[in-house]
Amino acid sequence: MRHSIAGRSTVAGTSARAIASLFATASVGAGLTEANYDAASPAICTGFAGHTADGATGEVFRQASLPAAVGGGVIWTFGDSGILIPVGTANGIGVICPTGTGQILDYYFDWDE
Repeated sequence: MRHSIAGRSTVAGTSARAIASLFATASVGAGLTEANYDAASPAICTGFAGHTADGATGEVFRQASLPAAVGGGVIWTFGDSGILIPVGTANGIGVICPTGTGQILDYYFDWDE
């Protein structure tokens, strides 16, 4: 089933502190409220925002500079099969700012489970 989270960042991210993230959980998480495309199938992954501690950084899947114009942005897709996030509270993806101090921005994640 398909799920989604969206919001406006509440912190300016850094190269080690995510602006927003999506993590697998051991059970249904308590982060952002997910929108379920099918209400009968609740999400297992959960989104988080406003990270206040640095996290581990791993592989970089996509990188881009944000346009300066209002309405400019980047939409990333990950092929036919996407990215598999294994079950476990330490497994996920996030948006960071590799140049240091980030900006406040709007974001969304759509994912399938």
